[in-house]
Amino acid sequence: MTKYTLPHFGQISIQNLEEYYDVNIDFKGNEIQLDLNFENTSIDATQLDKVKNFLENIEKFDTQNKTYIIEDYHDQDGDTVKSYIELHLEEIEQDQLKKLVNFDDSTIRPEQQLLKKLELVRVGFYPDSEDNFAILDYSIGQDLTDYLVVINTDENGQLDYMAMES
Repeated sequence: MTKYTLPHFGQISIQNLEEYYDVNIDFKGNEIQLDLNFENTSIDATQLDKVKNFLENIEKFDTQNKTYIIEDYHDQDGDTVKSYIELHLEEIEQDQLKKLVNFDDSTIRPEQQLLKKLELVRVGFYPDSEDNFAILDYSIGQDLTDYLVVINTDENGQLDYMAMES
């Protein structure tokens, strides 16, 4: 049986795949979840090469996604990130948000402060799916909210679409 070694996941049998693999890793001082999702029981090693490349460059893709998030926030036609930020400023008590937002600081608006607090919490890989390759979830804090800014990308980290999900 052919084995393939992926960073963080270790060896995977490419001829006898399980449907789901997951692991938690430390990423920039935060714990994030990585998961692999398969529709089929076998896969070509070249597809796993793409996952390996993504895993090895996750910091680069995170930086790129933060650019997508900021662009969406500032785009007058973009509504995903604005909706996410506004929802949390309206729905969560100021006392709970004080860990993330200094409401007394008049030099930077609460919206901008909260925008900077969006952090990667999960990367899901779908290497044999026609629809998605990687889905990256961002949150201001999973202890505060179930809502996420979800970024769907291709294997090169190029934005497919962004949405708010819970």
